Amino acid sequence: EVQLQASGGGLVQPGGSLRLSCVGSGFIFKLYDMSWVRQAPGKSSEWVSGINSDGVTSYADPVKGRFTISRDNGKNTLYLQMNNLRPEDTAVYYCAAGFRATAGVGQGTQVTVSS
Repeated sequence: EVQLQASGGGLVQPGGSLRLSCVGSGFIFKLYDMSWVRQAPGKSSEWVSGINSDGVTSYADPVKGRFTISRDNGKNTLYLQMNNLRPEDTAVYYCAAGFRATAGVGQGTQVTVSS
């Protein structure tokens, strides 16, 4: 059974940082491109960032320069380092297979940016 479990979210003030993790199981993680996707209240899912199996990365314009995606294939884990967080980054964050996934899979993690 394929499982993706995100963690690391929380409440942070504007300008703060968080590091999200997503552990994958039930598939050969290192062979798959992976993405982070987020969904804010009342809005559709939004692709945030992707990383391919070779480590090539891409970012949505709203997070470019602030977020960094990475992966540790030995740990079957995807990461998202989020710096200089803004209130508009508030959302549930999910990981998914695919370089530009449009919907999250599995357990997401809530990120709330508020003073």
